[in-house]
Amino acid sequence: MLRIGLTGGIGSGKSTIAELFIERGFPVIDADQVARDVVEPGEPALERLAEAFGEDILNENGTLNRGELARRAFVDRTRTETLNAITHPAIEDMVGERFIAYEKAGEPAVIYDMPLLVDKSLHLEMGMVIVVDVDLETRVQRLTSTRGLDADDARRRIASQVDDATRLAAADMVIDNNGAREELIPQVDAVVAEINRRVAAES
Repeated sequence: MLRIGLTGGIGSGKSTIAELFIERGFPVIDADQVARDVVEPGEPALERLAEAFGEDILNENGTLNRGELARRAFVDRTRTETLNAITHPAIEDMVGERFIAYEKAGEPAVIYDMPLLVDKSLHLEMGMVIVVDVDLETRVQRLTSTRGLDADDARRRIASQVDDATRLAAADMVIDNNGAREELIPQVDAVVAEINRRVAAES
C-alpha cells in the first residue's frame, strides 16, 4: 500500500484538496480529526489528561473541555510538554492503526493529511509527499477572512511552522493553490495519475 503525505502551511487550503482526493475515491486520514478522536470519552489519552490536569477539564457528560485544558496546559513549557507527551503518542498510534486497517481492507493508496508532516519529519515515512503551495500574502488574507485572525497573528502562526523552502524540498509533487478551486482540479488529477502509476509499478 502506498502511503501518501499531504501537507501545506496554515492557510494553504489543504483541506479543500483533501476533499478532492476523497471525491476521487482515496481514503484520507485527517491528522486534525485524529487529534480530536484520541480525546473522546473512553480513550486512554483522555483519562491520562484528566489525571495530569484535573478531573474538572471534563464536562459533565465526560467530554473534554478544550478551553479549560488549554488554560492549564499552555501556562508554561513543562505543562505543555506534559500535554504533548500524552497526546502525541496517542495520535501516532491511532494513525498507525488506521493505516493498517486500510491496508488490510486492500486499499492500494491512502493519503495522510498532516499539516506538520515535514516539521515532524514524518514525510520520511511516506512513499510519496504532496505539498500545497500558496504565497504568503494569500495565506494571510485567507486566515484573516476565514478564521478571523488579525494579520499579525496570521503571520506569527505561519512563521511558527517550517519555512516554505524546506517543505517544498520534501515534495514529490506540488499543488499550486493560489488561484480558484477550479484550477486545482487538473492539478489533483495529475497527482492521481502519478499515484496510480506508482501503485501499478509496485503491484
